[in-house]
Amino acid sequence: MTETPELLWSPDPSRSKEHHVEKFISWLSETRDVQVGDWDGLWDWSVSEPGAFWAAIWDYFGVTSHAPVTGNLEPGVMPDVSWFPGARLNYSEHLLRDTLGDHTVAVVAHSQTRPEHSLTFDQLHHEVAKVRQGLERLGVGRGDRVVAYLPNIPETLVAFLATASLGAVWASCAPEFGAQSVIDRFEQLQPKVLLTIAGYRYGDKEIDRTEQCVQIIAALPSLSAVVHVPYLGEGPAGSISWADLVGTADAAPALQFEPVPFDHPLFVLFSSGTTGKPKAIVHGHGGILLEHLKNHTLSWDLGRDDRMMWFSTTAWMMWNMLASTLLTKASIVMFDGNPMFPDVSEQWRIAGACDVTMFGCSPGLLMSSREHDLRPREEHGLWRLRQVAVAGSPLPAEGYRWVAEQFGDDVLLNVGSGGTDLCAGIVQGSPVQPVWVNEISGACLGVAAKAYDELGRQVVGERGELVITVPMPSMPVGFWGDDDGSKYRAAYFETYPGVWRHGDWIRFTDRGSCVVIGRSDATLNRGGVRLGTAEFYGVLESLPAVGDSLVVHLEDSSGGMGELMLFVVPAIGHEISTESHADIRRELRNQLSPRHVPDTITVVPSIPINRTGKKLEVPVKRILLGEPVDAVMSLDVLADPTSIDAFVAAAAQRSGR
Repeated sequence: MTETPELLWSPDPSRSKEHHVEKFISWLSETRDVQVGDWDGLWDWSVSEPGAFWAAIWDYFGVTSHAPVTGNLEPGVMPDVSWFPGARLNYSEHLLRDTLGDHTVAVVAHSQTRPEHSLTFDQLHHEVAKVRQGLERLGVGRGDRVVAYLPNIPETLVAFLATASLGAVWASCAPEFGAQSVIDRFEQLQPKVLLTIAGYRYGDKEIDRTEQCVQIIAALPSLSAVVHVPYLGEGPAGSISWADLVGTADAAPALQFEPVPFDHPLFVLFSSGTTGKPKAIVHGHGGILLEHLKNHTLSWDLGRDDRMMWFSTTAWMMWNMLASTLLTKASIVMFDGNPMFPDVSEQWRIAGACDVTMFGCSPGLLMSSREHDLRPREEHGLWRLRQVAVAGSPLPAEGYRWVAEQFGDDVLLNVGSGGTDLCAGIVQGSPVQPVWVNEISGACLGVAAKAYDELGRQVVGERGELVITVPMPSMPVGFWGDDDGSKYRAAYFETYPGVWRHGDWIRFTDRGSCVVIGRSDATLNRGGVRLGTAEFYGVLESLPAVGDSLVVHLEDSSGGMGELMLFVVPAIGHEISTESHADIRRELRNQLSPRHVPDTITVVPSIPINRTGKKLEVPVKRILLGEPVDAVMSLDVLADPTSIDAFVAAAAQRSGR
């Protein structure tokens, strides 16, 4: 018997014509004679006719090519496809077009290191022009790499756009990363220029990065220049100042843009590095431009009157997504510092002060806000807010309900899941789709997302591997240094030839909605039955006594049940007693199955998560199996490096049995 889903939110038909996606549907009818009717029809068309869909996105948003385009999609077996052959374009040109003389605010910058300040679109345009000229003086040109050890501040955005305008290639790491983590990433690129700070404040703590800068510079012999951005502390010896890079001329030079092929590298994103050396994932100008125009306008419904805030460091794909918000001429809020200082209300406080209309966050923030009994709308004046977006890890059902209770029917809860690999959403919502508790509304436009079983057959209503069966423009150009593409093919196309395997385990409903059940490499296989970690967390984190949790299954080589280990963090004001253990086991048995009942329950002070909020199940499992921490991960990837200590102790206890 199929359970009736709990409907949380429905679109308001009286407001449908206001949404950008409805305007796009009307435009398709009027200019293409394509009759899709509604969102579902549009999605069907977008994946059945991908060339026509992405060509429509190109025309609708007025993408400019400086050379004739000879087609939209040259078909082949993924990944051997080609998009928009002949195109010559530039991402920065589209972000900064029509910004001269535009004195509306583009960027509001909040920081715990220096006072709040802002940039208009006109000021951003001029700053990019000056920094572009400064990079040219340093010898940067098309194809050169510019890397940044910088926080989420306007100078980082300016340097990125200037780099892209030259056809050079950008990559960034957050200053929280230690030297070796940065070196592991940047040395792959052999960069010409490094931009860096010497220190920053995190909450009320001053963090000195001078020593890390010296180590990074010494490990990158390809550098011809180091630029110091003034923030906290003095720059490294031999560096030039940001002021010197910008120049002293009162008038900015005319901003120019280097036209590049559609798949010319725009930036490099790095995988987390929690299961090996970080992969250097190359994204192209054209793919990111089209994907982000589509996503930010049609799914996120952003336009000139909007303002978006999404806490991110410069090491996460959400920083790139935040920057691309400016393509829509909406403005952005940049925030650098401890997002929970002086308390859990800080992000809500900033969002209210900045009149944010779209607020992006992690599930952890929503659950912490619920646990602390916050009332963000009333307490911080979030009256312009129209959308709360959530990504990074699954959101428990109570998080859905809490958002609805706090913000009512006029605020959309848009839960999504995507990846660094695509710098895009794969599944999420939109203002014209319903929201069901504990579900994501559906696949994104242009994303032929499905669930496959082990034989490569589509399944509905069952768990399966998340795959994409139709090419997307934002699929990576490749991995840096992987000249023959063998590593790229092995990463995504080896399991199901010609089909992208993303690495998540997912279940689609017959309504098109879905539930992301966890990483497939973290899936538990107990006695031949596969168990998704997100299923555990959905039950556990609804229990009053449990604040956070992590589950690991250590397989039995003989194919038996193995050992299922559960680690729990007590909720504020609660203790995990022996009686609580019984409650946990009972709830898992009743709501899931007897196979979900853990063999051991261990109380820990915190759960290891990376800096984007993802639980590190696979590294913890390897540690519990006896591998040393430094062989499994760099501590720099952890939001709290001490959070791994309890698991190292548990591993030592197991080995001493």
